[in-house]
Amino acid sequence: MTTTKQTYKYSEYLVETEWLEAHLEDSNLLIFDCTVSARPNPDKNAKFPFAFTNGITNFGEGHIPGAGFLDLLGNLSDRTSELPFLMPPDQQLTNAFAKAGISDDKRVVLYGTTDPVWAARVWWMLRSLGFKNVAVLNGGWRKWSAEERPTSTKACTYSPGLFTARAQPGCFASKEDVLAAIGKKDVRTINALPSVMHSGEGGPVFGRKGRIAGSVNVPFASLHDPDTGAYFTADQLQRKFQAVGVEGAKQIIVYCGSGIAASNDAFALALLGYDNVAVYDKSMAEWGYDTSLPMETG
Repeated sequence: MTTTKQTYKYSEYLVETEWLEAHLEDSNLLIFDCTVSARPNPDKNAKFPFAFTNGITNFGEGHIPGAGFLDLLGNLSDRTSELPFLMPPDQQLTNAFAKAGISDDKRVVLYGTTDPVWAARVWWMLRSLGFKNVAVLNGGWRKWSAEERPTSTKACTYSPGLFTARAQPGCFASKEDVLAAIGKKDVRTINALPSVMHSGEGGPVFGRKGRIAGSVNVPFASLHDPDTGAYFTADQLQRKFQAVGVEGAKQIIVYCGSGIAASNDAFALALLGYDNVAVYDKSMAEWGYDTSLPMETG
């Protein structure tokens, strides 16, 4: 008996390095580096355990030819919030994407140099505004450079575009949504943080140690081949998510520290065809510091 290898239901959400190199000259193609660098916060009393800088410096040292840069820490985040990376108002985000050159008739490819999650985050943001012609470069800069594909240090900016937002309900979840989901058999809440943070073995990180009560764990880094940085095959990803009970769930909520790693899990689920996924944007940066909200360890 032979078995058929499963493919991603929406394989168009990913592009391979070979494809991108062959299409670098396409006039309707826009490429964006979405990199953010993270390091442990030197301020041990800080509310957020990591310090972030945008990747514009690394971008200037080398990027995919013709690529522009999207600043997740700047105009793609809610600058009125103390939390990093929070989704901004739709109009701010629409204006930022249009200014970057994204138009309704363009094809967009996203990548990161430090971690795939940054591209997945911007993909999810574009998805939430109804923009469908966008893909993540499988393996990102890591795979691209390892394969010795062409690079450039020439700065690139695109002409402003005409971006029409069509907000899609259900892409994000609130604290109230997550609280209401606890104990419901038809809702699966997934923690995308590393297993030591999920169990609490790593100690308190976001105010308290552990996880949202009732949640399961699919660490964001476990979705990628450690050698290439590319996403695992559809069969491999499906097994990871089926192991935590996503099959039959009416809703899947994913969370992490501040919605970034969660977007990577959400993207992988979208690749597989799950259309009932929401990202808890404030994640543990909100939940962990609110002692009225239930957590568990172990």
